[in-house]
Amino acid sequence: MNIIKLLVVALLVSTTAFAKTSKKNEKPNIILIYADDLGRGMLSTYGQKYITTPNIDRIADFGMRFENAYGCNYCAPARASLLTGMHDARRDLFNISTAGIYMNLDNGMSFQEIKDEIHDVMIPAKPNDVFLAEVAKKAGYATAEFGKIDWGFATTPERIERHGWDYHYGFYDHQRCHGFYPPFLFENGEKVDIPGNTHVDCGLTNMVESPEGYKARWDMTGKAQYSEDLIVDKMMEWMDDHHKNKLEQPFFAYFPTQLPHGPIAVPAVHPEVKNNPDLTEMEKEYASMIKYLDNSVGQIFAKLEEQDILDNTILIFTSDNGHEVYARQPGRTDTKKNMQTGQNYDDVHTRFLSDLSNDVFDGNNGMSGLKRANWEGGTRVPLFWFWQGNIKAGSSSDQRVANYDILNTVAELMGQDQEKGKDSKSYAKTLLGGKSKAHDYIVLSSRTMGPSIVTQDGWKMKYHIKGNSFQLYKLDEDYKELNDLAMKYPEKLETLKTILLKECGGDWQNGYGPLKVKMASQQKSMKKKKKH
Repeated sequence: MNIIKLLVVALLVSTTAFAKTSKKNEKPNIILIYADDLGRGMLSTYGQKYITTPNIDRIADFGMRFENAYGCNYCAPARASLLTGMHDARRDLFNISTAGIYMNLDNGMSFQEIKDEIHDVMIPAKPNDVFLAEVAKKAGYATAEFGKIDWGFATTPERIERHGWDYHYGFYDHQRCHGFYPPFLFENGEKVDIPGNTHVDCGLTNMVESPEGYKARWDMTGKAQYSEDLIVDKMMEWMDDHHKNKLEQPFFAYFPTQLPHGPIAVPAVHPEVKNNPDLTEMEKEYASMIKYLDNSVGQIFAKLEEQDILDNTILIFTSDNGHEVYARQPGRTDTKKNMQTGQNYDDVHTRFLSDLSNDVFDGNNGMSGLKRANWEGGTRVPLFWFWQGNIKAGSSSDQRVANYDILNTVAELMGQDQEKGKDSKSYAKTLLGGKSKAHDYIVLSSRTMGPSIVTQDGWKMKYHIKGNSFQLYKLDEDYKELNDLAMKYPEKLETLKTILLKECGGDWQNGYGPLKVKMASQQKSMKKKKKH
């Protein structure tokens, strides 16, 4: 009798454990790692020769890499596009604020006054708007965001919560993100002071190398805690809490890191580059920022392995936009002109190329242009997906996708219906070894130049609004965009012009990206400066 009872108890225990495991494994956890200004050429999986990025490479090498993935042309539109699932040439849907208002917190303005000013100028979310995190919440996920501001150049906890984040920790102001030693951050709308960090500007450093700049960067007075450490530690803590208390609920975590956006700041030069004679001190520091980011990815892997959930977690790694050169030094690098001829780039007939401007890292991976431009180097980004046992290790896709596609791709992987009325198109079937219905074209804006369109079969048309000029390229045959085919294929040009103008809402100005708006206090400050 006792033996029978023991068998029944054992059976019940095992059945309960199986039920918990089954429930746990119904839907995968998802972590979206969103690098800042990371050109794909900075990664060793793309041939970077000065540093290795083994943890980021692990996502690429043991998952799927997309060779034709697009972000946006710079930070703020990229974030709005990612969270809404819409391309960034739609000014009617969202705008972006100017930065810096949180520098006034407790220094002339209260938190409520700052929030009121932001809410006054930002287009509010409509009741039926659906954002990336809300897709996850509808699927039963816990959602959390860690790091850089999620939208625009200034935000509020109310806006973050409306976007669907259950938990959030990090910056609310883009200008403060340019420093890495914040005196305060925010956790779920509450200001959190950071002991030992005393700089109002978060320890902002210089953009161009000089002896004075080097000295200022390495004066660590008031720079006790590096923001990347604070943010990653908080993410690990949240994952631990979730693992202990909500094992049966899947989570969607969004990690928009500051790295490797400049100005350059890092606690120490990494041993991998410390003694490299081919790099300047500033270049070594920039390379160390890449290594720091790679280490953060390594910490995520380690935590997933520690919790034994790596096999049921999807890792997505991408960047908001293309490469930017932050290690600048007179006589060595110049992003505005050809170092060989001394001629300034006009971004029509001449453009930034790594070898012409001596970017020793070739961060844009040999493509034309940098961040803010509508050349490929400004908008094409690394994109890797890892899901052990589900996404084939070492696989790749030439399908043209955009970061605004992540919203509906995640929806499909979570077992949700596609969100209608979005530019976002799921490529989940491609990830799982099948074939997804691809975009006919990708639409991109440019803050400095204008809009562009890239078709699935590799035709690209770009418009330079100020010069009223259109250019046409065949990317599969012209990786660097050197051969303008507009005169040779006028019918193709006209077809793409018609499509792109329609996508810009009939106004080419929308191709500059979301409208940038100032808060009331910033407008008053500008008027005072003009009077003086």
